[in-house]
This record gives sequence, C-alpha cells and structure tokens, in this order.
Amino acid sequence: MTGSKVFVALRVKATPERAFEAFTDEIGQWWRPSGLFQTTPRAPGLLAFRDGWLIETLATGKVFQIGQVRAWEPPARLIFSYRQANFPPDLETEVEVRFEAVGEETRVSVEHRGFDRVPDGSVSRHGFPDAALLARLADFWRDHLASLRELA
Repeated sequence: MTGSKVFVALRVKATPERAFEAFTDEIGQWWRPSGLFQTTPRAPGLLAFRDGWLIETLATGKVFQIGQVRAWEPPARLIFSYRQANFPPDLETEVEVRFEAVGEETRVSVEHRGFDRVPDGSVSRHGFPDAALLARLADFWRDHLASLRELA
C-alpha cells in the first residue's frame, strides 16, 4: 500500500496482552461513532472482530464488513483493511496496530495508510485537501485510542 499515512500512539496502563484484548475483543465498548468518518450512512452499529473481519452490526441486524484482518499476532500486532460504505468499490485503506511494552504500560500505536487515495470529490473527504483530511483522521484515531485507554 502506498501513499500518505497517519500515525498516532499513546500509552495505556495495561500489559500488551490486556491492551490487545481490549482493542480486539472489546472494540464495541470503546469505539465511538464519528460524524466525519462514518463507516455507513446509517445510524452507528456495534463493531466486532469476527471470523477474520472487522464488522459493524447495525440496529436492523444488517452487517457491514469494514475490513478483513490481514495479520492477527497477539499481543504484538494487528493489521486490517478498512473501508467506509461510501468509498469507491475498489478502494480500501489499511490499519496497523502495534502493542509494545513500555515499563508497566503498553504503547498502542495506529498507522492508518492509504486514506489519501480517497478520490477528490468523494463524500468521504468532506471537501478536505489531503493534509486537512489526514489531520482529522489523526484526531479520529487519537480520540479512539483515548477511549481505549479508559477501558484497558
């Protein structure tokens, strides 16, 4: 995957095992809907990693596949593809999450690659040029990791 990337990291007061478990098994508890980066245009559903996919189950019971897991290496690393329903059909981005012990804490880092490939004019860009779009994507991940930190 080529193109620009967003990198965000923070420490959580947990072991890498616990941080990985919270990120994957409890994503439905800490993931917060975002009006800017909605996975679907419908009311937010519940996220979960299931059968090699990151999915969102909507209130109607309909399931949207956000992305496929590409690497599942507990407690060190997770990689999955990521797409929003309003992306062009052949476009997906990639998210890599790393969990590294730092003393008694764990540094959780997220690298989100390929979001700058969303075409100009796509509703997913909200009219932002690359730099502004990627800055907002970094804010999105920073908020999510802060939410994870509260749970882990």
